[in-house]
Amino acid sequence: MLATIAQDGLTYSKDPFDTERYTSVRDIAAEIMGEQSDAEASCVADLWAGETGHATPRVDVTGVVLRDAKILLVKERDAGLWSLPGGWAEVHESTGEAVDREVREESGYLTEAVRVLALYDRDRHDHTPYPFAVYMLFFLCRLVDEAPMESAETEGAGLFGRTNCQTRPVTVLPTPR
Repeated sequence: MLATIAQDGLTYSKDPFDTERYTSVRDIAAEIMGEQSDAEASCVADLWAGETGHATPRVDVTGVVLRDAKILLVKERDAGLWSLPGGWAEVHESTGEAVDREVREESGYLTEAVRVLALYDRDRHDHTPYPFAVYMLFFLCRLVDEAPMESAETEGAGLFGRTNCQTRPVTVLPTPR
């Protein structure tokens, strides 16, 4: 929130004293982010310094692909964990096109976005701190064709049912405010 206030203040400020104050607010926000994550405050400050204009949220899309009581999951290379396929929406593509592209890129499965299942403000949930505001859209996707594959981001993809998974407690997200 402080980084957003600082970015907007720097965008619209005409007074050099206000510019100095908003830059200080951005630096304080970077220190807080550094303390709450593995990032160095100076790296966060440099990242935010490159952001200009009115601050707006980024859009993350996630595909929920179901078939025969199974769900499509991809294994992330960096974390080694299984998750729903998804990623950033690109400029000049609809969110439906974005989720279909992300599912294809990460899994090899071809889908058609059917409808939005949920829209979350990432900051309203218990996630690791992230330097930008993010809206997360979850789409129900219809499976068109499957050709499981690995990608630069994933090292496996497949449809999993209850018999494929170990049972463990599920974390329930708090209700958005």
